[in-house]
Amino acid sequence: MAEIPRYRGPFRERQAERLLWRAGFGPKPGEAKRLARKGLNRAVASLLDPPKARLRGPAPVDGDGLPIAPYDLWGHDALWWLDKMVRSNQPLVERMALNWHDWFATGDVGSQRHLIGQAQLFRRRALGPFSNLLYDVTHDKAMLVWLSGIDNNRWSPNENYGRELMELFTLGASDESGYPYSEDDVREQARALTGWRADWVDDVGLVNFRFDPGYHDGGNKTVFGKTGRWDWRDSCRLCLQHPAHAGYLVDKLWGYFVGAPAPGPTRAKLIGLYKRKRYAVRPLLAAILKHPLFYEGPAMVKPPMVFIAGMLRARGRGVDTDSWTWVSDLAGQRPFSPPNVAGWDEERWLDTSSYRGRWIAASYITREDEASDESYDSDETPVQAVDRALRYWGGPTITSGTRTDLVNFGRDVEGSIVADWQETSYRALRQNALRLMLATSPDMQTC
Repeated sequence: MAEIPRYRGPFRERQAERLLWRAGFGPKPGEAKRLARKGLNRAVASLLDPPKARLRGPAPVDGDGLPIAPYDLWGHDALWWLDKMVRSNQPLVERMALNWHDWFATGDVGSQRHLIGQAQLFRRRALGPFSNLLYDVTHDKAMLVWLSGIDNNRWSPNENYGRELMELFTLGASDESGYPYSEDDVREQARALTGWRADWVDDVGLVNFRFDPGYHDGGNKTVFGKTGRWDWRDSCRLCLQHPAHAGYLVDKLWGYFVGAPAPGPTRAKLIGLYKRKRYAVRPLLAAILKHPLFYEGPAMVKPPMVFIAGMLRARGRGVDTDSWTWVSDLAGQRPFSPPNVAGWDEERWLDTSSYRGRWIAASYITREDEASDESYDSDETPVQAVDRALRYWGGPTITSGTRTDLVNFGRDVEGSIVADWQETSYRALRQNALRLMLATSPDMQTC
């Protein structure tokens, strides 16, 4: 079989920026230039084989300067994860953890500790085999609560996890030939998944999660036409071995990173690679991050959390306000609060509702260090003002059209100056406006 196509064009700052945004949370100042010097192969390898995990920068605090309490205070779990996105030296690991959170979307389970534990699982399994991740998620505490795993026993099988295991996690709802599973498969999967329990302790919550053989249905089940005394491990294995699984995983994983559908030959080769590598994700990611469409395909809208974390990284600023919880919610993506079990709808990342949240997110950053009219350069030209605003954001690449629009805005501001005292004041206000306009421009909303 021929090789999967690889990008052969120039790998410069623009391409490195796209790689850092899609496979992470955007570049810190100078990072795209340094990555570009590595060349494509070494740049991708540096993301797939990162250094030992470290958090660089100030520890997260709330609006009063106090340490966050992610297990105890409302919304601080989201701050905990945003902090990892901003300070991690393993951007692809953290981005894949966020992707897996969307894939195995889990909402309020009454315990921030369980949710954070699941996020840590996604981080540990971020680049490993999908099979290992699937097995671990199936008996993860948060998932057992979220999809009724601890309420599923041999006397009263619960279909929640069995259905979503197939429809959302491994096989998909339907393909060209129809549904890859039947309602009988759902019922039989539910029986195979029985046996998990937990105990309730007042003022503590659910504890002692365990598999209890006495609660498991040990009889024969028929799943996908195969009969056996299947248990929860078999339930996962049968899904992984189903003919629909590899294509579903490739399509969904590709969709996280490339804004255009995979060409038929590329898709077939990726499916073959996944099968040959026995459910390995890392080789798939390497192929996707080097594919021509990754760099030459259409732009993708940045997910809200990626946009927010990227702005903080560009400014070298840590999490220092608990407002990020409600701001991210307003922008359309608060961690640990997906809209439903299917995760977030990327087609809603940028609409008339969520855009307001993005504007507020940008203003929360720019307002902290606004240019002062008392010391501003009264001779600054519109072109210099735009360049200064770009440096504020770490020098992102923008289109000539956006630059022209911003320069014209700068000229309009100068055209409104009619008094000497306005020479510095209006230019300072212009700079503040340019910073916000850049952050909310199409160039910085997409990658």
